Amino acid sequence: MSTSTRRFDPSFVYATTPIGSPVLSPVTPGIDKHPRSRNGAGESTHPSELNECFDLISNLSNKLCQQLRAKLPANAVELAPEVLRSHVAVNLEMLLREFDDVLDDDDQQAVIRMILDEVYAFGPLSGLMRDSEVSDILVNGPFQVFVEKNGRLETSDVTFNNAPQLVQLMERMVNQAGRILDASHPMVDVRLPDGSRMNAILNPPAINGPLLSIRRFGSRPLTVDDLLKRESLTPEMLEFLAGAVRGHLNIVISGGAGSGKTTLLNALSRYIRSTERIATIEDTAELDLQQPHVVKMEARADRDGYCPITMRELVKNALRVRPDRIIIGECRGAEALEMLQAMNTGHEGSMTTVHANSPREVFSRIELMTSIDGGNIPLWALRKQMATSINLVVQVARQLGGQRKVVCISEVTGMEGEIISMHDIFQFEATGVENDVMVGNFWATGIRPICVERLMTSDAGIFAAPNFFKPRQLSTQKT
Repeated sequence: MSTSTRRFDPSFVYATTPIGSPVLSPVTPGIDKHPRSRNGAGESTHPSELNECFDLISNLSNKLCQQLRAKLPANAVELAPEVLRSHVAVNLEMLLREFDDVLDDDDQQAVIRMILDEVYAFGPLSGLMRDSEVSDILVNGPFQVFVEKNGRLETSDVTFNNAPQLVQLMERMVNQAGRILDASHPMVDVRLPDGSRMNAILNPPAINGPLLSIRRFGSRPLTVDDLLKRESLTPEMLEFLAGAVRGHLNIVISGGAGSGKTTLLNALSRYIRSTERIATIEDTAELDLQQPHVVKMEARADRDGYCPITMRELVKNALRVRPDRIIIGECRGAEALEMLQAMNTGHEGSMTTVHANSPREVFSRIELMTSIDGGNIPLWALRKQMATSINLVVQVARQLGGQRKVVCISEVTGMEGEIISMHDIFQFEATGVENDVMVGNFWATGIRPICVERLMTSDAGIFAAPNFFKPRQLSTQKT
């Protein structure tokens, strides 16, 4: 490597964004993809020498990080970001002087980038957090990291040096969210400053090392146009759902974990009029509504001596803040009963998501949830409440290959004896697998929804065309 020396430029540190920002300033070139040979002659480096170079950078950065942490003041967390960055800049300059005869300019900047990622950002995961194509980061112990890109899971070459480094990163992110991660609280679910959702599990109870999963959210939420481009649904299905939202139908979006329930709920919320007052209730805040009049509430776990605030209590309290609509990010407990009562007592147009594998299973899931501290409600009364409260069930699923699709839109029509009756309006029918990707077609079943007359009289959309619901195959392209 070149033995040239230079004075460290603190402007690099000032240009670095704090943890939670989606992008760090691209001031430094990072490690050169074609490092110079150690004789300085400019010949290409042998692969063994290239690995040795990378190992040298990694070892030096770890030593520098340890020395840098030792020099940080005890009240570093309480310092303003600018003050702390200035302190880091001064100490980095002093520490790097010892390596001027080993590291050239580009290598020094690479070390600085790694150190700043370790101190301010997400450590080894910083590069993945800056990648806009990464939607999920799954860490199974310090030496195994998976990422999801475009709906597909793949192995990442990112690793941690050891378990303590991973635990230290997890604790720092959890502490910044105002939570605690230790032996007495080994599992935690928090929202990161950029809106991403993080779940951390220590060892024990995790067997193969500390577990960390980060569900990332892009720089902007997915819109209905994005869903159309990804062929998650067709323009006809979107027009019907948009009319249902504007027409104040109560909608339940169901599906498995990671199927896109919250994404679809967020996208459909764009059709709520800006004049309406909306109350959102979530266990961990994920929704990003664009209306100006939104009341956001988040449940709180039992921690640090504070009493827990459950989703059920929030739903009860939301009824007293005069909302036009109530949106529950994910219904999975006793709050289901309050949700049904809200839908049936003047809060039409409310929406929620439920974990279920089919529209029919939604009702058995709600029956189970309402039995949790729900009292001894007769089954016939609960089913009647569901039949009169819920208008539409939208089923979403993650297909083979990672695509998320709206596989069914069903309308609840009432009761037949003790059975809730419903019929499918739109469906997705899988036809096979091509290149490890599920393929199929969207269909209109030919059933004209009972709610159409209501939608037409509420200025919710134009469904009067006689062929809008006729049985046919639907195209995902706009006509």
